[in-house]
Amino acid sequence: MRYGANRLEFLPQSGYHAIVMPRAYRYLLPGYPCHLTHRCHDGERLMRFKAIREEYRRRLIANLDGSGVSLLAYCITSNHVHLLVVSDDPEAIPRFMQRQQGEFGGWYNRLKKRKGSFWTDRYHATMIESGEHLWRCMRYCDLNMVRAGAVEHPRKWRWCGYDELTGARQRNRALDLPKVLELTGRSDADELAANYAAFVEEAVAGERLGREAQWTESIAVGSREFVEEVAGKIEGRVKLDIDECGEESWTVRETEPAYGLRDEPSA
Repeated sequence: MRYGANRLEFLPQSGYHAIVMPRAYRYLLPGYPCHLTHRCHDGERLMRFKAIREEYRRRLIANLDGSGVSLLAYCITSNHVHLLVVSDDPEAIPRFMQRQQGEFGGWYNRLKKRKGSFWTDRYHATMIESGEHLWRCMRYCDLNMVRAGAVEHPRKWRWCGYDELTGARQRNRALDLPKVLELTGRSDADELAANYAAFVEEAVAGERLGREAQWTESIAVGSREFVEEVAGKIEGRVKLDIDECGEESWTVRETEPAYGLRDEPSA
């Protein structure tokens, strides 16, 4: 299915928010989980050292506080980050990202006596349907460094949300677990931990570790009804394609490729 043309505007009357700048667009609906991906300038491994990733995570926790944004999953790699977030205020996510990415990039440049951009272009946002699609996207985030060959299991990569979701990390947590429970339909933290650990183990044991471009290159991922709902809110403003991507999942994308990520190992 293809939708037709032109630019996307700000649509306050519908509660829909879009930031229109050169290159990749970003689309945000209030209350919809959103997978954000952002890589270092030219794919450089600027976060290859543990101390740098630790500082990013420390600032992440601090900047989430009072932001109106809930973090559902994340992975900090050597050259890019995955942040799965949700907010009832679509403007809260851009504000949060501007602060987090801007402050961290400035800190790094001062530390290294470096000039220039820390991040490549703008981050990309993919809206994810709640429930099982969100569940799969969470796993995709946590398996990032297993996919890259840096570790054998996400429990061995401390800069992701796996330990929080499975109950292994109780202090200095970044994730909003009540919101995770609500959006994934799990009843309590014990059920969440057991189900998620088994879900990740299934992928690791079965070597289901291939890159799945829908999570990082689409406008939205979910059921056909979900992606058609999203497409309908921007119909006639940009050129879109709706396609099936397996496992009862569909994507809506801009006709021209929006964004790419390279999953690379970290030191």
